[in-house]
Amino acid sequence: MPYPFQITSLDQYHQDHKKSVDDPEGFWGNIADNFLWKQKWQKVLNWNFKEPKIEWFRGGKLNITENCIDRHLAEMGEKPAIIWEPNNPEERTRIVTYNRLHKRVCQFAQVLRNNGVKKGDRVCIYMGMIPELAYAVLGCARVGAIHSVIFGGFSAQSIADRLEDAQAEYIVTCDGAYRGGKDIPLKSVIDDALVGNKKVKRVIVYTRTRTPVSMIKGRDVWWEDEMEHAEAQVEKQGVVSFPAEEMDAEDPLFILYTSGSTGKPKGVVHSSAGYMVWTTYTFVNVFQYKPGEIHFCTADIGWITGHSYIVYGPLSAGATSLMFEGIPTWPDAGRFWDIVAKHKVNILYTAPTAIRSLMGFGDEPLKDKDLSSLRILGTVGEPINEEAWHWYDEKIGHKNCPIVDTWWQTETGGTLISNLAGVTPAIPSWASLPMPGIQPVLVDENGHEVTEKDEHGHLKGNLCIKAPWPGILRTTYGDHERCRKNYFATYENLYFTGDGALKDDKGNYRITGRVDDVLNVSGHRIGTAEVENAINMHAGVVESAVVGYHHDIKGQGIYAYVIFQGRHINDEMTRMDILQTVSRIIGPIAKPDKIQFVTGLPKTRSGKIMRRILRKIAEGELDSLGDVSTLLDPAVVDEIKNNRL
Repeated sequence: MPYPFQITSLDQYHQDHKKSVDDPEGFWGNIADNFLWKQKWQKVLNWNFKEPKIEWFRGGKLNITENCIDRHLAEMGEKPAIIWEPNNPEERTRIVTYNRLHKRVCQFAQVLRNNGVKKGDRVCIYMGMIPELAYAVLGCARVGAIHSVIFGGFSAQSIADRLEDAQAEYIVTCDGAYRGGKDIPLKSVIDDALVGNKKVKRVIVYTRTRTPVSMIKGRDVWWEDEMEHAEAQVEKQGVVSFPAEEMDAEDPLFILYTSGSTGKPKGVVHSSAGYMVWTTYTFVNVFQYKPGEIHFCTADIGWITGHSYIVYGPLSAGATSLMFEGIPTWPDAGRFWDIVAKHKVNILYTAPTAIRSLMGFGDEPLKDKDLSSLRILGTVGEPINEEAWHWYDEKIGHKNCPIVDTWWQTETGGTLISNLAGVTPAIPSWASLPMPGIQPVLVDENGHEVTEKDEHGHLKGNLCIKAPWPGILRTTYGDHERCRKNYFATYENLYFTGDGALKDDKGNYRITGRVDDVLNVSGHRIGTAEVENAINMHAGVVESAVVGYHHDIKGQGIYAYVIFQGRHINDEMTRMDILQTVSRIIGPIAKPDKIQFVTGLPKTRSGKIMRRILRKIAEGELDSLGDVSTLLDPAVVDEIKNNRL
C-alpha cells in the first residue's frame, strides 16, 4: 500500500508542487499529520530570510526516535530495520529488527543518561560503519542530546576543532574500524584530539577491531560494560523502554560540520520536526519506496547522506536500510554486486565517484552477478556525467531501473531537485525537477533573475531558492551571523546554494558545479581555504593557492600551487611531506592530487590571487587565460604554464 503522501503520477507531481507553492502551510500541515506528535503545532510556518529566522510546526512537541522506531513496533516489530554487511565478506551479517533496534537504542539512551548526558548536550560520535553507530545517533536523539557525527577519515586536529566549536562534553567512539584492507585506529586519533581538552568528561569506547587502546581512568569507559549495566537497570525496574525526551519542533537534532569558503568548517544545525518530515517525504517519493523493499545507500553516516537516507528517512518510513562497513573495491571490485545479490537489494543509492571507479574495472566483476532484484538506482554527491549514467543504466539496471539523480546539500537536509523514480522523466546528467516545496530561481551576479537563454535554449545562472522547505538548516552552531552571511546575504531574500545551474524550457535543472571557493571531491565538499591553511602549516611553505580541476574518477581533483623556500631535497620528497601535513591537519580526504612548485602566484596589484587563471592552467586551457597584463607580475603566468603538471 503506498504512503498517503506518495506521488504516483506526473499530473499529481505538478498538482502537489503547485499546492506546496500556493499554500505551503496547508500542504505541509497535511503531510505532518502522518507522523507521531506528543503535542500538535500551533503554526506550520513562520519565516524571513533576512535574519534568517525559520520555524516549522511551531509549538509542536515530538521525539524523532518514536517516529523512527516506536510507532512501527506493533505491526513491524520483527521486520528488519537495519541489515548490516561487514567489511569482511566472511564475517557474519547482522539483521537488526525494529524490536531489537528499539531495545538497543533505549539501552544506549540509558547509558548516556548514566554518564550524565542531558537534553541539549553535544555528543561527538567518531565510529566505523557498524549498527552501534546508528544506536548511538538514535540514543542521543532519544535523550534530546545533540549529536555531531565526524567521518572516520578526519584527523585528530579536525576532530579537536569540531569538539571546540561544538563545546562537546561527550564522545562515542570505537577502538578501531575496518575499511577495505585498512584498520583505522579511531580511539588513538581521539586521544590525540583530546590533548589539552578540558571540556570532554566521558569517552565511551565500543570494541570492534581489538586494537590495543589507552583507557584513561575517570574519562574512558567501555561500551559493553555500560550497556550491560543499563540492561541490568532496565530489568530491575521492569521497564522495557526508555522514555523519549519531549522535544520542541525547533529544538536542534544534530550538528554536522561542512566545509565552507573560509578555512574554518561550519556546524550546520538541523531541527527535530522539519528535518524528520523532509527526509521521510523525500525518501518515499524520490525512491518510490514500497513497504518491504531493501534500500542500500552506500554512503557513510559521517556525511549528511548517511544521516538522511540510511538512518532517519528510511527508519521513519518503516523501511529496511542496508548499512555497509566496507568499500566498493575490497576484496575486489564486485563487492557492491555481491551485496545486491546476497540481500536481494531493491534500491541502490551511490555516488558518481564510485560508479566511475567501478566502470574502470570493466565487465569482469559483473560476471554471474544476479542484479535482478534491483528496481531503482540513484546517485548523490555531485553531478553525474553522461558516460557514467549510461553505464549505470545499462550494466547495473539492464535498462529496467529508473535512475534518480539527486541534488542536495548538507544544509538542505534532503533532496531538493531530482526526478521521482519512474514517475517524472529522467534525463541523463540532469537533476531535473524540483521537489514539492522547492522554488528554485537562477540569478546573475547582481541577484537579478536570468531571462536570456544561451545558444542551447537554456537559462544559466547561480542557483538560489525563494522560500524555505522543512529540512532547511536553521543556523550554524554558535555563529548565526556566519549562517546569514554564507547563505542569505549574497542575494536579498534568497537562499544561495553556492552552485551554478542550467534550466531548460520544461523546468528541468542541470547542476554545473560550485561557483564559490569550495571543491566537490568524490561528492565531499572541501574548502580551498581549508586546504591552503593546512599546506601553509608546513614549515617550508611560504604561500599556496588551491583550485579544482576535472578528475576522471573523483569528478574534481585538488591542484595546489606552492611557493616553497624551506630545506628542499627534491620535489617528490617535499610533496610527500606536504601531503603528510594536510593529512595530519584535515585528513587524507583533503590531500591534493597535484602539487606544482612555483616561484610566485598571479596576483592583482591589490594582492588578490587570480584563481581564475590558476583554474584554467590546471584544466589545461592555456590559450584562454585572458588579459594578464594588469597583474603585478605577468611573467609568473608563463612560468606556471610552462611547468604545469
